[in-house]
Amino acid sequence: MEPPAFTISVADRPQLERVLKGDVYSAAFGFIRREFDISGDLVAALHLRQDLSHPGWRDRFLALAARFSPARIETWFQGRKRAAENIRFHYDVPTPFYEAFLDSHLVYSAAAFQDAGWSLDQAQEAKLKQMCEALELRAGERFLDVGCGWGALVAYAADCYKVRATGCTLSRKQYQFGRSLIRLRGLENLASIQELDYRDLSGRFDKIASVGMFEHVGRHRLGGYFRKVYSLLESGGKFLNSGIVRPQNVVDGAETWFLLKRVFPGGELVHLSDVVRAAEKAGLEILRVESRRTDYARTCREWVVRLRQNENVCVRLVGEETYRTWLLYLAASAANFDADTTNVFSVLMRKG
Repeated sequence: MEPPAFTISVADRPQLERVLKGDVYSAAFGFIRREFDISGDLVAALHLRQDLSHPGWRDRFLALAARFSPARIETWFQGRKRAAENIRFHYDVPTPFYEAFLDSHLVYSAAAFQDAGWSLDQAQEAKLKQMCEALELRAGERFLDVGCGWGALVAYAADCYKVRATGCTLSRKQYQFGRSLIRLRGLENLASIQELDYRDLSGRFDKIASVGMFEHVGRHRLGGYFRKVYSLLESGGKFLNSGIVRPQNVVDGAETWFLLKRVFPGGELVHLSDVVRAAEKAGLEILRVESRRTDYARTCREWVVRLRQNENVCVRLVGEETYRTWLLYLAASAANFDADTTNVFSVLMRKG
């Protein structure tokens, strides 16, 4: 007999019923507080939960709370101070925590598994190359990475394509790490990273990328986001925007309330149609739209495996609740990409 894919450890049968069929929000908090545990394939367990659960009154209430909470309403009016606080909530945990589950480049977005046998490191380096080639980077061009993370794309583009690369981030720890990375690789003459809100950027760039950043912008500020990118881009320049979106028929649910409270305050997933509409209104021409959903599902699974392999280190760095929160959110992300309740699109644009 084959061993089970996963095992749920609970105190009694009523608790098992609550875990499998109760409201999502309570089940999530029960997991991060170790009121129950799941060993084995956590993503498979979440798929079972998706199949068995039927939203009740509490799920519907929490879905409404997610839509009309101050955290959601702020996406209309989010100022620079609040935007920085939200970004730092998620990214300013100790960098070694992210190093424990990301690849060696610290790329926090979908890898490109062009070969099923590739490691995460190989697939993430392929992703960096794909983005640079999509933008057709050329030596001497001015390149901007909006929300540059720990500087992977900035350093790669400067090193391999000899562009003059600039990145910006609101995360202090990402900024510090990115500057150290540039110094370590001897790229000071080609690359720089600023701790800056994208709305305060100035200058002109031949090519721009934004990867996994616009989820923090929100639907009601998409127009301003694309208008700002348009103002920074030279005529004929290309812009690659990549991020997570929802299918048109998927709306905020109880899981959204959990994410707003514990993972991504101020974040909001929009629909692909919102992205295309806002970009075109800003004057950008859509050249190519590509889904990376299955790649992101595998990437999240890889991160979950690495988190579990490094559990003791992670708990020591951030505490058990934060560790289990990230474990649950990444496993749930993999399950949602599998189920096509979330998707990720790379949209290549041009300024005419």
